[in-house]
Amino acid sequence: MRGPTGRIARFRRRLLPGRNPLARAGDRVEALLLLLAVAGALLAIPFAAALGSETYAAQTARAAQERTTRHPATAVSLAAASGQSYGTDGAGAPAAQTTVPAAWFDARGTRHTGDVLADPGSPAGTRVPVWLDQHGELTGEPLSASTSAADGVFAAILLWAAITGALAGLYGTVRFVLARFHAAAWDRAWSEARHDSRF
Repeated sequence: MRGPTGRIARFRRRLLPGRNPLARAGDRVEALLLLLAVAGALLAIPFAAALGSETYAAQTARAAQERTTRHPATAVSLAAASGQSYGTDGAGAPAAQTTVPAAWFDARGTRHTGDVLADPGSPAGTRVPVWLDQHGELTGEPLSASTSAADGVFAAILLWAAITGALAGLYGTVRFVLARFHAAAWDRAWSEARHDSRF
């Protein structure tokens, strides 16, 4: 039998050898381990979902905290940006932006300077949007709701994949050992049969 139906039938026979007289003890051990691996993968789903939910909640709280301590501002470049910049991968691919010295004022009116990202070739005096912390220093944009959700989903998938991968690795290792054991048993049986045929 070929196709998906045949694969399902073979999987069922491997998972449930039943009272098949041809099933060896190793086949039953393999079936039990496969059953435990499948059950473990299913049981890991709620744990992965719980971790994803906790990660999402933590990231959401972090985003809310960042929105209260960070605010947008505008910096003005003090020099022209280079006409072309290159990435750090050594491939010579042009980067989307390059760094230029710039100045900005914080909420108290204090002037700050530093390097900001600007478009290649932009002239001095270009206005560049930036984010500032409570001290008026450059910082990153607050986490967004979509980023928090993506972090939660990624954490859940990563945990489930780690558990499932460990179970699959354990099953594959035991199956390999059993296959070597069965092959050795066949070799011994074949040697005994050849020895008996000489009499």
